[in-house]
Amino acid sequence: MKNSILIIGMFFAFVPIFAQTAPATTQVQKDINKVLKFTNDNYNMGNIPYGKPTEFVVTIENISAAPVTLNNVQVSCGCTTPKFQTGAVIAPGQKTVVTLGFNGSAMGNFTKNATIFLSDNLIKTVNFSGVGVQQ
Repeated sequence: MKNSILIIGMFFAFVPIFAQTAPATTQVQKDINKVLKFTNDNYNMGNIPYGKPTEFVVTIENISAAPVTLNNVQVSCGCTTPKFQTGAVIAPGQKTVVTLGFNGSAMGNFTKNATIFLSDNLIKTVNFSGVGVQQ
C-alpha cells in the first residue's frame, strides 16, 4: 500500500515537468497587400450559360523589392480548375497569372473560391461568383 502511494505521488510530481512546453516564437506575418497586387481577386462572372465552361484570369504583380514564388493553387470544389506555373518566380515589378476555369455546373447564384499559396507563407483567397442561367 505504501509503495502504491509512493508511486502515485511520484507520478503526480513528475507529470508537470514533462508537460512544460517551449515558449512559442512570434513570427511577424507580412502584409500580402504590401508585397503583391491582385487583379480579379473578387471576380463577378455575371450570367453564364448552364453547363458551358468558362475561364477568367487572376493577375499577380509583385510590388515589393524581393522575388516571390507561386507554390500552389487549391480550389474549393471539383467544378473549378486552376492553371498556373508551379514554382513561378515573380521578380519585383513583374507579373504572373493564374487562370481559373469553371465548368458551369451551377444553376442560379453561385460563389466559389481558390486559395493561392506563395513563398514566405503568403496566402491569398480569391473569389468568383455569377449566375448560371438556362439557355
